[in-house]
Amino acid sequence: MQPLIKTLQLVEESVLICETCGNVDTSSPCAICVNERRDDSLICVIEEVADLWAFERGDIFKGKYHVLGGTLSAMEGRGPSDLKVDSLVEKVESGGVDEVIIATNATVDGQTTAHYITERLKDSGVKVTRLAHGIPIGGELDYLDEGTLSTALKSRQIF
Repeated sequence: MQPLIKTLQLVEESVLICETCGNVDTSSPCAICVNERRDDSLICVIEEVADLWAFERGDIFKGKYHVLGGTLSAMEGRGPSDLKVDSLVEKVESGGVDEVIIATNATVDGQTTAHYITERLKDSGVKVTRLAHGIPIGGELDYLDEGTLSTALKSRQIF
């Protein structure tokens, strides 16, 4: 048990929350925030650090992140002051950001949070986009729920 305890103590002492984006790293700002090859004009807004890691595992996003620390939830008593929305707005208003991609989950709380952020950023002049929702790659229509099918139909694009 002692090696495990020592390892956990080392993790506790060395892991930090990035002051810029909210990521977990051994330095602040984190390795993503100081990476000069990343696009500073593109910010992906996510709920939790695990969401950031999901994007990073796929190596599909080359911008910067902003971790909210959760979602708005009346049921759980989480309001705007419990999330890092103000720091996102400040980041956008300081300039240099062209687009904010809202990548919250497709849940009621995630949608509510996305709408709140969109409202807060509406006068910023920054393009605010949302991740697409609908049929997953390889998905079969007869296995999908009505909500997914409805969203996919409403979000259809020219082929």
